Amino acid sequence: MKKLDDAGVLLARILMPILFIVAGWGKINGYAGTQQYMEAMGVPGFLLPLTILLEFGGGLAILFGFFTRTTAIITAVFTLLTAFLFHGDFSQGPNSIMFMKNFTIAGGYLLLAIFGPGAYSIDRVLKKNW
Repeated sequence: MKKLDDAGVLLARILMPILFIVAGWGKINGYAGTQQYMEAMGVPGFLLPLTILLEFGGGLAILFGFFTRTTAIITAVFTLLTAFLFHGDFSQGPNSIMFMKNFTIAGGYLLLAIFGPGAYSIDRVLKKNW
């Protein structure tokens, strides 16, 4: 059963960060527009590089199981913050769905932080070498 659990965690780690990797890449390619949008929502534009680092870099870290627990906690907090900052106005179209989506994503990342990256991860390889 352990092998099945490890394969399931690997599959989850492959699926979970896709949204963040794609969003981070989009922010890199649309930097100026994203910065303007952030500022229009009251978020300082100078935070965009950190957002890209978390979305793109953190997404890749989760994908490969590198600093998994720490990255998962940071991503969960980030996702909850973005729910309130960008999707808190339920009078605007799909914001309530986006708000709940962010809560669901944060829950998944908290589970990953609690249970860890599984056997098929860089974290596990590094742990064996210590």
